[in-house]
Amino acid sequence: YGNAWIMIAFDPVNKVVVAFVVGKRNQKDADLLVRTVKEKTTSNIPHFTSDELDLYEKAILKVYGTRKGIRQIEVTPGKKSPKRLPLPDLIYTRVVKIRANHRIVGVSTEVVFGEEDAAMQTIARSPVCSHINTAFIERNNLTIRERNRRLTRKTLGFSKKKKLLVSSLNIYFGIYHFVKTHKGLRVQVDQEERKWMQRTPMMAAGITDHVWTLPELINFRVD
Repeated sequence: YGNAWIMIAFDPVNKVVVAFVVGKRNQKDADLLVRTVKEKTTSNIPHFTSDELDLYEKAILKVYGTRKGIRQIEVTPGKKSPKRLPLPDLIYTRVVKIRANHRIVGVSTEVVFGEEDAAMQTIARSPVCSHINTAFIERNNLTIRERNRRLTRKTLGFSKKKKLLVSSLNIYFGIYHFVKTHKGLRVQVDQEERKWMQRTPMMAAGITDHVWTLPELINFRVD
């Protein structure tokens, strides 16, 4: 994708998609991020959650918005009419940090697109969430930083080129999803020789039926 790389990870336990850009925080890359999410997911519009960065609001509206109904909207004199409107099923909420004297003193939430009742209903249907949050992406970022030396703070193992950083992240995600077993994904089998069957995220998602070895992952040919 030019100067930006899009990373998308699926959490089969919590049934959430974590997406982020390896690149600059600008409108072009934010648009690319949301557009890639739409291309890689089903036709159902997901419930988007993010921090208060304004780039996401514009990107989501650009990708999931519509031009229908703009003429019927009354626009305040002196203001421009919107170019796109959110679809009825589009729900976008964000976490807003309240700051005072350069310190965070509180956290609130905001419904940007969609009705608040509809947003709360989607949260209520989640088996792991009880409120609007960015916990999954923050947890994912911390896990990556812990297991990839190129992203640790004050390290000498940083990547001098973005391409090398992306390659290391691709290897990490391959190991995380295909090779590494996760305790939270194991299932009880109650057999004589073993009580639990260990699983990887891709086994839980039904994409593979066994735990891959590292040579198997490295030598796998992608068509």
